[in-house]
Amino acid sequence: MVERKSLADDRDKRDNRKQTGMFGEAAACDYLLSKNYSVLERNWRCRSGEIDIIAEHEGRLVFIEVRARKQNGRFGTAAESVDRRKQQKVRETAQVYLRSADRSNASVRFDVIAITINRTDETIVECKHYEGAF
Repeated sequence: MVERKSLADDRDKRDNRKQTGMFGEAAACDYLLSKNYSVLERNWRCRSGEIDIIAEHEGRLVFIEVRARKQNGRFGTAAESVDRRKQQKVRETAQVYLRSADRSNASVRFDVIAITINRTDETIVECKHYEGAF
């Protein structure tokens, strides 16, 4: 007999993932501020998608995708989860931001910050910043 999951189980998993993501984004912002980045936007949204963090560093606009994963997860590392499709989505959304902010001529870079979280005590095990990731 196959055990069926309830809708509440699915909701709990989504809520847990959302909490992990919010925790990771907060940690990424703290990291960026410690490295003298100016955080301009968090969770900037438009019709085409969302950009986790938009920052400025040394005169360059930096679009940052944040991925947070629990340690020893089944689905690979946080950085590995930023696939080609996600990269394209971030690029398209960045174009919308650049037009809306009247910064179409800005120098830009696309980074990934991968946060690894300890399963047991919910502390950050690792924060990796991949500058110019795509």
